[in-house]
Amino acid sequence: MGSVKDLEVLEAPSEGKPGRGRFHFSDRYSVFDWGEMPDLIEGKGAALCLMGAYFFERLEDMGMPTHYLGVVGKGGVPRRLSELEEPADTMEVKLVRVVEPRPAGDAYDYSAYSAEKGNFLIPLEVIYRNSLPEGSSVFKRLEEGSVSIEDLGLEGPPKPGERLERPILDVSTKLESTDRYLGWEEAREIAGLSPRELLELKEATMRINALITSVVEPLGLENQDGKVEFAFDENRRLMLVDVLGTPDECRFEYRGMPVSKEIARIFYRGTEWSREVEEAKRANRIEWKGLVRQSPPPLPARMKELVSLLYKSCCDGITGKRFFGAPPLEEILAELGKNI
Repeated sequence: MGSVKDLEVLEAPSEGKPGRGRFHFSDRYSVFDWGEMPDLIEGKGAALCLMGAYFFERLEDMGMPTHYLGVVGKGGVPRRLSELEEPADTMEVKLVRVVEPRPAGDAYDYSAYSAEKGNFLIPLEVIYRNSLPEGSSVFKRLEEGSVSIEDLGLEGPPKPGERLERPILDVSTKLESTDRYLGWEEAREIAGLSPRELLELKEATMRINALITSVVEPLGLENQDGKVEFAFDENRRLMLVDVLGTPDECRFEYRGMPVSKEIARIFYRGTEWSREVEEAKRANRIEWKGLVRQSPPPLPARMKELVSLLYKSCCDGITGKRFFGAPPLEEILAELGKNI
């Protein structure tokens, strides 16, 4: 069980053979690495499943290997989107092994990865950035000094809302209790990648970024940034895993309004709970959740309803199928703008 989707294992993976499983996308959501929040966003799970399936199918048509096997709707067998007549919230996928890094004091031991050959999750999240919207982690990291302008490949100090002349790539941990940004050489070393494999991972992320941008721009969406996850198959061939191209994996914007769970983040940033979370993470990077005394408050009822419509409208637009018959994004965001 994850914070937003559950995994059903149909066949466990081994070192030399992929397994098979199903993602059950829920209506749960998460912000600030907290895990399950107090509300459910109706229809969100099915919308994420269908959007993710759309991009996996497009990428496979481009010759890029993925773990996607199809969407499971009526009949209980995986099918392509073109065969579906109504929303479904379950995706069948190939499974790889997850090699957990071992906690070692206030750090993690990744030495096991140096001996791994194939069929395992690469313990990194790769982030592409086409712009640096207000609230981007880049500004906080620059202020703290944990990253430099040169590290990011920028020519000068960025400004909130700045669109970049060319995309930049960032990388963080995937399997630690709190995501931690890394330099590229450290990322390569902990994951046991060769220089060629690291380059291939970066090139694949840029291709994915270009595809997502080409799909959402005609809908009036700006693809500001997004994350991608990879694994090696049993032959140590790079393969896309998890899900991508959705408002949970990407930061989309429509005429200055966020079209993602950033809307929920904006609401929660103004709460005392969020301030406690920040303080706890500074105090203990690994066991911070135990230091937070408060529980996150629920979203206001109408905001929750509008966020539900936002996911549904995105899904209809991206897939080109009226799975939900949701109102246009412009209409939903006009009202949301009055509530955040």
